Amino acid sequence: MNIQAALRFRRLGTITIFAVYFVILVGGIVRASGAGMGCPDWPTCFGQWVPPTDETQLPANYHEIYAQRGYENTQFNPIKTWTEYTNRLIGMTIGFLILLTAWSSRIYLKTDKTIFYLALASFFLVGFQGWLGSTVVASNLKPLMITVHMLVALFIVALLIYTIARSQRDAISQLDIRGLPDSFKTVLLIAMFMILLQIAMGTQVREAVDFIAHEHSYIDRKYWRDDFPVIFYVHRSFSSLILFTHVWLVWKIVQAIPKTSVLFRTGIALGALVASAILAGVTLDRLGMPAVVQPLHLLIANLIFGTQFFLYICVNYAGANKPAQIC
Repeated sequence: MNIQAALRFRRLGTITIFAVYFVILVGGIVRASGAGMGCPDWPTCFGQWVPPTDETQLPANYHEIYAQRGYENTQFNPIKTWTEYTNRLIGMTIGFLILLTAWSSRIYLKTDKTIFYLALASFFLVGFQGWLGSTVVASNLKPLMITVHMLVALFIVALLIYTIARSQRDAISQLDIRGLPDSFKTVLLIAMFMILLQIAMGTQVREAVDFIAHEHSYIDRKYWRDDFPVIFYVHRSFSSLILFTHVWLVWKIVQAIPKTSVLFRTGIALGALVASAILAGVTLDRLGMPAVVQPLHLLIANLIFGTQFFLYICVNYAGANKPAQIC
């Protein structure tokens, strides 16, 4: 196999993964700022491929036009319009990156066809995600559609992470995990399930926050907390279990894995992300839901799952070469 081509594939895939995380962040900004309907149509924005910058560039009766299409109270706001349009442009960039990643994965057709097919599946999923984005707009930002849109992005990231890790399987399998307890992988799986459950509860909190924000016209954030549903308090309390579980995981890695190992760096990153997510949650709870923290909280939660998933893949591949213990 061409080593340079394999390196190019890994770099492209890694860049694409971080690009998807970036679009998740931008999508969170769009949602937190109430800019989701900044462009009330798709793929154009106010009927134009390049959005207007001033209301005078729109037809005088544009309110009536969009009211007839089911979007009542459409009001042009240049900041919200360009925030949403930027989100769309970044999404298009993801499409080009994933296409290049899929194309570069053809080098594995002779050695591991699964890598090629996984990369190709990621490409089609990004296309599906683009269609889903148009459906979100057409649904007038129904919370369920927004949540599905986010979960598909999470799945795309996981698929890309597995694809890139699989291409490095030989190197990963050489990692030394003999010092980790046999229960480590099981606890890690439990932690992954806990994060997915926490994200699911978080989406319900987000849906409630979206409704509350709309009721408050996206102002008076310090009063939003008074209307939070019970699921918010369950979501908040569950973070304690997540914290203790990850403290155990990170402690076992620190005890058993050399500092130069990718597993050690991944474990430390996982611990830092969990601490950051909890800090962001406390900030949202105690400081009046600052808008800048909402998308960061969402991004960190997605990063935690991605890091967990990569760690699990590494432990799984390395565990295949772990010698059986002699009783």
